[in-house]
Amino acid sequence: MKNFKIFILVLIASFVGFLSATSLSQIKLKNLEVDQSLSSSSTNEPEYSNGRFLAEIIHRVKKDYVDEKSDKEIHQAAANGLLSALDPHSSYLNEENLQEMQTQTKGEFGGLGIEITSEMSAVKVITALDGTPAQKADIKSGDFIIKVDDENIVGLSLSDAVKKMRGKPGTKAKITILREGEKSPLEKIINREIIKVTAVKSALFNDVLYIKINTFSQQSYSGLEEEFNKLIKKLDNKKPRGLVLDLRNNPGGLLTEAIKVSDFFLDKGKMIVSIKGRADDAKQEYFDENNQSVVKNLPVAVLINEGSASASEIVAGALQDNKRAIIMGKRSFGKGSVQTVIPLKEGKLGAIKLTTSLYYTPSGKSIQAHGIEPNIEVETARLEITSNKNISSESDLNGHIEVKLKQALEESKKSKNINDENLKIYDEDYQLARAIDLIRGVSVYESYLKKSD
Repeated sequence: MKNFKIFILVLIASFVGFLSATSLSQIKLKNLEVDQSLSSSSTNEPEYSNGRFLAEIIHRVKKDYVDEKSDKEIHQAAANGLLSALDPHSSYLNEENLQEMQTQTKGEFGGLGIEITSEMSAVKVITALDGTPAQKADIKSGDFIIKVDDENIVGLSLSDAVKKMRGKPGTKAKITILREGEKSPLEKIINREIIKVTAVKSALFNDVLYIKINTFSQQSYSGLEEEFNKLIKKLDNKKPRGLVLDLRNNPGGLLTEAIKVSDFFLDKGKMIVSIKGRADDAKQEYFDENNQSVVKNLPVAVLINEGSASASEIVAGALQDNKRAIIMGKRSFGKGSVQTVIPLKEGKLGAIKLTTSLYYTPSGKSIQAHGIEPNIEVETARLEITSNKNISSESDLNGHIEVKLKQALEESKKSKNINDENLKIYDEDYQLARAIDLIRGVSVYESYLKKSD
């Protein structure tokens, strides 16, 4: 009987142990699920999960802040603070900001004509768009705008800074800037205008084609085709020596337009750009889909500088890595991140502009922060003929070299090889002059090789 009781107790203990082990394994499994859930989020601290942390802050602001704030004001401020803290290009767009952004991609908007970004809580100029009030006021890439109408804008979001600079056409804006190399802040008075950005411009330098893309808006590719055909028509069936593609001070724009422009120069199957992000669906590769480039075998030089960013860097990188063009000028800005605009409630609550991935050139180089390095670095400069009266010269001699140079230029003008406008650009734009010289040099060299064969 005693042994039977002992057997029953052992059996009960074993059963309880089994239950305990089973419960323990279930608890461990649940803990594992919780841990996995937490590890898949941005933090493993439960205090920050399920929005409780933000909810408490919002509650405190609504309850204790000195001024009463609406739910809309508080939530939009929270969204903007969260997104702008991620990187300079992520932000919250309210309904008004979203509409402004859509207007900009169409190529017409009001203001000063400055493309900006954020750096160290300050507004940094990417570029002053060609032909705008900002460019006429000599605003340069790399300038930091610290005040608008004597009001400090350091620490403001980009959208708020833009609002300060925009206003009715005809009104003036006083901006204060910090510029590298200057000992004190510079003040500029700029007239606000309706900014109409001409996407593409062109010119003909004797037999060298010149096309400048100012921005990658919806008109960029169609403008490129139109201007190219105009220049070919002007040549009157004469074969061009080559083409200079000017992307200086181009702040970027639409990825679709950058791909189309690259497609214009590349053969079918060539990679243009790849996009890599955290999510699998953010990884994409873009290739040339046309049978052949429109400008096949035509020598191409691409001009870039510190104001070339985003989509213009994609084009420069694609042509450089595919050995389709020589890149000249200065290293580009280095804005190689992709922002996805995600409407909230179909745009009724605005949208979020979120950095979701990075651009990579065909060779796998990241554009972000690195930019595109030119094959030939060319500083911004201007050539001038200098004279020193204290040094004797042969200027008084008949037929000296300066007289001959002037005579040669006059003869060129008379023969219409070079017109006044072209001479002016040669005089004012050293980088462009060097690009045209390169194209002509390549053409001469190729002709020499053909004759040698």
